[in-house]
Amino acid sequence: MPLTINTNSAAASANYHLSRNQSALQKSLTRLSSGSRIVQPVDDAGGLAVSMKLESSITRLNGAQKNVQNATSFLEVQDGILSSAGKILNRMIELKGLSDDVMKNASDTENYNREFKDLQQQIYDMAALKFNGVSMFAQFSSETNNAEGVFNDTALDNTVSVYVSADGSTGPTVSVNKALLLSALTINASTLAAAKFSDGTANANVNSFASANAASTINLSDISVGVFTQAIQNIATLRADNGASMSRLRFAGEEMGMQETNLIAANGRITDVDIAAESTRLAKYNVLVQASASMLAQANSNTDIALMLLR
Repeated sequence: MPLTINTNSAAASANYHLSRNQSALQKSLTRLSSGSRIVQPVDDAGGLAVSMKLESSITRLNGAQKNVQNATSFLEVQDGILSSAGKILNRMIELKGLSDDVMKNASDTENYNREFKDLQQQIYDMAALKFNGVSMFAQFSSETNNAEGVFNDTALDNTVSVYVSADGSTGPTVSVNKALLLSALTINASTLAAAKFSDGTANANVNSFASANAASTINLSDISVGVFTQAIQNIATLRADNGASMSRLRFAGEEMGMQETNLIAANGRITDVDIAAESTRLAKYNVLVQASASMLAQANSNTDIALMLLR
């Protein structure tokens, strides 16, 4: 092998390996410090693309879970109001019984009737309550439709949709009813069927337990015990529907939580660095860098032989 000065093949080779080992060591250090296997797109372009889509799904699922929680809160508040409405109805039917007491004079009966009228206005006010600016109960079948909703008539229900997947409106939804409280408390005395709230003032045979003002209230003597009983049954049905919606939302929330957990695990398998394997590589390249640097130093010293011959 000729002895040359301009070209030092051994040093060039040692320098090449030193550069490669130094780059590998740097990459290993970066992965361990970041905890991520994919630091740059060049590390795993395909894996990075999949990871970005998984992260997007995880973010959307997280948002959907918050929507489910808010819908559950909406239903809980609604149920509390329905519970209070049921208590008011119980008080009303108690007033009906008290007013029928033969021992009560006309003044006593009128006192019961006055409370009965006040409670009708209270129920109406409760039906107008809102949750963060959103009506808790509905009178019409939709916010833009003037057709009055009718209790137990699914064609005239007022519902809002809660998205329970990462796909938004294209995925599964849970329908949450804006309970038709006013209609449920407006009953045809002949058939005991629920009617439109407006029929309570337009039809003498239709009684409504809710009233917007004192002028449109009804008297205790206008309502039979059977109508009271039906009104209580309607409130019980509204609460049962409310509970069914909450149950469905709860299961949907649990399913989304499990799905989010699995997606996070799937994304981690793609992006997370294996600390044990990477620390092994770190030790390997740390040694190789030191060895490469040492060999480069020795290769550079080989030219000293040429100087010895020139002396």
